[in-house]
Amino acid sequence: GKLKGILEGCRSVISAASKAQADEHLNPGDVFGVGCIKLEARATPGHTNGCMTYVWHDQRKAFTGDALLIRGCGRTDFQEGNSERLYDSVHSQILSLPDDYNLYPAHDYKGQTATTVGEELKYNPRLTKSKAEFVDIMNNLNLSYPKMIDKAVPANLVCGFHEFAESS
Repeated sequence: GKLKGILEGCRSVISAASKAQADEHLNPGDVFGVGCIKLEARATPGHTNGCMTYVWHDQRKAFTGDALLIRGCGRTDFQEGNSERLYDSVHSQILSLPDDYNLYPAHDYKGQTATTVGEELKYNPRLTKSKAEFVDIMNNLNLSYPKMIDKAVPANLVCGFHEFAESS
């Protein structure tokens, strides 16, 4: 939200499946531009229904959001999460890219910023398992309730626009 007040012409773009407020809604396979960069939108639901991965084929990079993290993945125990869908979408839409594609998740809890498809296919302790094993792992994580989730989810649904309105 705040960037829209700072950068003239800044537009918010999000998955149509998210049902969130944004300037533009994307569907799987859509290609959109950020300056001279062309990105392909790939649906990667499972952490949330609206998760999307953006692939920059020219540079062999993909921005995976919270669907695929470095040696992990987004949790599936709240906000429309579904372990089966996450496993299927990550395997079909991210891990199906060539091994040398660099992957950039939304965040990492250990300070890492990137991995590759090949590394995740070898070393991801969840996604190297069978689908049944993955679902069992995800169903038994027993993670605590996220501290900021009650603020983050509503903010996500309006692409942070409420922050801009509150600070104006």
